[in-house]
Amino acid sequence: MKTIKVNIVTPDGPVYDSEVNMVIANTSTGEIGILPGHIPMVAPLTVGAIRLKKEGTTDIVAVSGGFLEVRPDQVSILAPSAELSSTIDINRAKEAMKRAEERLNLSKQDDVDFKRAELSLKRAMNRINVNEGNI
Repeated sequence: MKTIKVNIVTPDGPVYDSEVNMVIANTSTGEIGILPGHIPMVAPLTVGAIRLKKEGTTDIVAVSGGFLEVRPDQVSILAPSAELSSTIDINRAKEAMKRAEERLNLSKQDDVDFKRAELSLKRAMNRINVNEGNI
């Protein structure tokens, strides 16, 4: 079966580098599936999971946005943060979700940035869902 090379990189360095059979990602216009030989394109990513299918297994990476660049033989993902499902600290993610929910409950106060708290909640929930396999 044909493969395509995938690189996921954050400002802290590389997170994933492997050959896969298919990439499934959430873009700002919806979910996209990428197979080897896909036409070149660039798309903005949303907070979500990147599913990387290879040889009957699926690796899952939680990303907090970024960009996806597709070439016929390679997919490059540049994200502000990315974590493999196996490396997510679930307790830390649950604490972050709790803090974000508390900030959202206080959103009637002037000093709370609603959009920022909402984004923190989305990132925390994404990390929890990826870690628990609820994607």
